[in-house]
Amino acid sequence: MITLFGQTYAWNAPEVLLIGGAVLTLALLLILILRAAGRSATMAAPLMREMGWLGSRVQALGEGQERLAGGLHHVSETQTNAQTAMLQLMEKRLAEVQRAMGESLHGTATRTAHSLGELQQRLLTIDKAQANIEKLSGNVLNLQDILANKQARGAFGEIQLNDIVQKALPSDAYTMQATLSNGKRADCLIHLPNPPGPIVIDAKFPLEAYEALRRADNPRAVTEAQAQLRAAVRVHIKAISEKYILDGETADGALMFLPSEAVYAELHANFPEVVRDGFTARVWIVSPTTCMATLNTMRAVLKDARMREQAGAIRMTLRQLHRDVELVVERVEKLSTHFNQARADLDGISTAAERAGKRAARLDNFDFEELAPVDVKASDPTPLSGPQAAE
Repeated sequence: MITLFGQTYAWNAPEVLLIGGAVLTLALLLILILRAAGRSATMAAPLMREMGWLGSRVQALGEGQERLAGGLHHVSETQTNAQTAMLQLMEKRLAEVQRAMGESLHGTATRTAHSLGELQQRLLTIDKAQANIEKLSGNVLNLQDILANKQARGAFGEIQLNDIVQKALPSDAYTMQATLSNGKRADCLIHLPNPPGPIVIDAKFPLEAYEALRRADNPRAVTEAQAQLRAAVRVHIKAISEKYILDGETADGALMFLPSEAVYAELHANFPEVVRDGFTARVWIVSPTTCMATLNTMRAVLKDARMREQAGAIRMTLRQLHRDVELVVERVEKLSTHFNQARADLDGISTAAERAGKRAARLDNFDFEELAPVDVKASDPTPLSGPQAAE
């Protein structure tokens, strides 16, 4: 009998047999399994060793991975810090560049504004200069119109001559538009003393030939214009010599005034024979500059002549001055005599006062015995005179 799970069975009961067969089967299977396991263990020993080596390698790889992860983390942190520092440096540099660019742009803007201001001022100056040039161009055109007209040209020369003469000479030393005894009217007559006498200045110079010479653009035209200018100047020199050089009335010569330095230079540079013809005719060619120098010389001559005219009056004045000095010397001598007499009277008064003082002192001391009659006239060799004697 056997008890299983709280129930009692017989040994030959089917349930017991079934359970026993199952147990036996399980035991056999367990044995087979154990044997198979033993063989498997024998066979798996190399595999287990390989598995152990693989495990150690895996562990080593894990540790390497951890170290690599740490290194990567450190590299990542270093890279992050470097990137942060680089970003900060770049931001700083960018800020500096922006500030420098701002300052540079500000300075550039300031300089640009200043340059624009200066440019505007220059433009204004150019505009003013342009206006002056336009005005001057108009004046030049007017001057050309004046010089194209003989009467207007003569008036222009007379005005210029009048201005020069006014600056060089006193008003009573010249006469503008003076009429001579032959009925000819001189542009200016300088009142110089004899010799040389009054001298005439003519200001009506022909400029047509000179203008033609300036406009000549080929050798033939230049030659024709030179011949025309040479003839015109010679005709004018002859006219001045015949009109304004009068014996006994004017000086033995006259001045031909050229209102242009360019014409004067042209004549002396390229027409010396014409200038010599003027010397022969006693007509001296002058420009504004040489005319001023000539008039200054004339002013010196006028001054010397006036001084000679006043020489007699100066000598008379000197004689009167000498007589006045002599009278002053005589009066000083008389005054010195009066001073000497007054000094003698003062000395006598001083002596008398001293003597009177001594007598008053004796009287004050009751020293009458020492007093004695004194002859005043005998004791006073310098009797008083004048007001003191009257007193």
